[in-house]
Amino acid sequence: MIDTTLIQKIVEQKLEGTDMFLVEIKQTPSNEIEVLIDSDSSVNIDSCVELNRLVNDAFDRDQEDFELTVASWGIGQPLKLLRQYKKMIGREVEIVLKNGAKLIAELKDADGNSVTVEFQERVAVEGKKRKQLVTTVRQISLDEIKSTKEYINFR
Repeated sequence: MIDTTLIQKIVEQKLEGTDMFLVEIKQTPSNEIEVLIDSDSSVNIDSCVELNRLVNDAFDRDQEDFELTVASWGIGQPLKLLRQYKKMIGREVEIVLKNGAKLIAELKDADGNSVTVEFQERVAVEGKKRKQLVTTVRQISLDEIKSTKEYINFR
């Protein structure tokens, strides 16, 4: 098996000083390795190709056979790092809580322990017959969150 900590070191060293960062390295028992990177702005294909070559050149294929893919973290994939949450501040996200509840809200803030979101909900207001649309700001502990993704509205 290829040492993923060495891959991590190579990738992080290469990305140091850029707005790109390593999100995750996935490795299967058959030595299929996927390196996922993200950026505070955007990841272009040339960066992925360059990283792929750099990692490939660090290993001897005669000693260890492996398949390597370097890709950017895609839309629709759950956020993994605080840096990704911070990048999403001001955007709509879809949060699935561990209790099964789903929430679509604007991400207002994120720190190492929680996120703050703002959303519209209909609630019963005293003295009114119908539920009223109210803006709610809620802080949610990261421990309560099963997944968070960027919300894409196609309307």
